[in-house]
Amino acid sequence: MTPRILLLLACLGLGACGLRPVYSGGSSGPVAETLRTIQVGPIGGQAGWLVRNKLIDRLSASGSADPAYRLDVMLDDNLTSFGIRGDRAATRERRTLRARFQLVSLSTGLVVLDATAGSDAGIDVVSSEYATVAAEQTALENLAGIVADQIIARLATYGGRGQPGR
Repeated sequence: MTPRILLLLACLGLGACGLRPVYSGGSSGPVAETLRTIQVGPIGGQAGWLVRNKLIDRLSASGSADPAYRLDVMLDDNLTSFGIRGDRAATRERRTLRARFQLVSLSTGLVVLDATAGSDAGIDVVSSEYATVAAEQTALENLAGIVADQIIARLATYGGRGQPGR
């Protein structure tokens, strides 16, 4: 068979499998409607500030509406040294950012979604303390974006299924 025929058959098969786009319906679809009604609660610390701002940026992309949900996020930011040299100096660090988040219905007070997200990054420890601190900060900023994206993906999945707790 030619590649075009195989591609056509594959496309036809996708329609039969029950998959559908998460953001179907665009800005008036169920996912966008759910995301625009979520308010993000305060999150402590520098990592919390970064994650909260990234979440607000991503949630506000679909517009805004009266809040129906509150997103509560608890973070665990951990920096671990390893790769110890003979003089007991670390040569590598691993920064881990984990989040436990709960989506709470404001009308009922019930937790309608309880999940986790997280990621980690490796950091080289170099002779310049400034360079190491800058690498740690950059890793935190990147991890905050990754964790925020994971949270939004879970919220979008929830919004696409319908909202029984609303």
